Amino acid sequence: MLVSPDNKTDFINIVTLGCSKNTVDSEILMRQLEANGIRIMHNEDSFEAKTIIINTCGFINDAKQESIDTILQFIRAKELGLINRIFVIGCLSERYKKELEKEIPEVDKYFGVNDFEGVIKHLNLNFTEQLKAERHLTTPPHYAYLKISEGCDRKCAFCAIPMIRGRHRSKSMDVLMDEAGYLADQGVKEIILIAQDLTSYGLDLYRRPALADLLEKLSEFKRFEWIRLHYAYPAGFPKEVITIMKERNNICRYLDIPIQHASNKLLKLMRRGHSQAQLNELISYIRSEIPDITLRTTVLTGHPGEGEEEFLELLDFIERMKFDRLGVFRYSEEEGTYGSDHYKDLISEKVKTERANEIATRQSYISKELNNTKINRSFKVLVDSRGGEYYVGRTEADSPEVDHEVLISASNGELIAGNFYNVTITHAEEFDLFGIPV
Repeated sequence: MLVSPDNKTDFINIVTLGCSKNTVDSEILMRQLEANGIRIMHNEDSFEAKTIIINTCGFINDAKQESIDTILQFIRAKELGLINRIFVIGCLSERYKKELEKEIPEVDKYFGVNDFEGVIKHLNLNFTEQLKAERHLTTPPHYAYLKISEGCDRKCAFCAIPMIRGRHRSKSMDVLMDEAGYLADQGVKEIILIAQDLTSYGLDLYRRPALADLLEKLSEFKRFEWIRLHYAYPAGFPKEVITIMKERNNICRYLDIPIQHASNKLLKLMRRGHSQAQLNELISYIRSEIPDITLRTTVLTGHPGEGEEEFLELLDFIERMKFDRLGVFRYSEEEGTYGSDHYKDLISEKVKTERANEIATRQSYISKELNNTKINRSFKVLVDSRGGEYYVGRTEADSPEVDHEVLISASNGELIAGNFYNVTITHAEEFDLFGIPV
């Protein structure tokens, strides 16, 4: 039942959709609002706040639809008098601002990506430059994301990110170290480096790949127990990153490196800038240097030109590589991209779904096989929360939200969220481990 809220004009509810990069954007905006004395809420289902700011995603069709549905949900609440104002920011608003203003005029105002200052000034508040390194964390207090760059210079045929987020722009190491210091002061123990493309970090500022240099600084800072890497592009991957990862105990032996496909034909059509042989060489090198590394990847099926032969080639590659973690997406045509302008999307949604399901099934077998090797072994586990009869934690091999979890029965004693424990694995499933604290 919807209950009309009290008149609390100093409450603002930020609703965040999409990826972890959007999470960071919302956290920056929330800190600016806090500095103006605004009480903030995040992803609340109640209508206690009279003002709603929706941070949208516009990457693929499913994400765009979720954003539209969320906007419409709050418009209905506004029509019922439950809220007063709705503002929309983020990727969808950046990409389709004119269309949204025409089709959904009930929204009070639309803002683009990273227009935090515009939002703050529209609310007749003060934007404080000195707070740029500060955020209101929405993650559990022991981990946080560190966005090291914005935008992307890659020219993947299927991807709209460069149109939405613009050219690649690295943050300076000094700025990032200030942000890292702030996060450490908040009690963060694990930082997760994110960007549209970690591999290109530093090229614009330092005229060379500088991800390894940044990792060295963060490692020597010695205030984080885990430093984790997400979204590293395969082409041009700086191998010195593997060297420093191998040397430093506080850098997780974990790498998220999306391959998207393995067929040379598809890699060329996708404009990925590398071949299957280069993928083989890179993965072999990484595993030879760090045999116990966890590799996470993402693949895209149903891209124009993917026939049965190319799909089977991708399946075979997945079987041979045995990635520890794998996500799969179905191709969706994105207007304005190279793929939309040059290819015809002739593969049916039914075939795309069948192929995605087949990949997911194959990966579940691989995942179960790999997880079974962990039974009777002990691992360092970071406890995130308690859910019902279990404490929920993660090993070094698992990033929050997207990877496996370690479930520890609460009957084994009290554990504290945010603390590390040695846990012996007693049982394994496809995507979960079960264990007892040592």
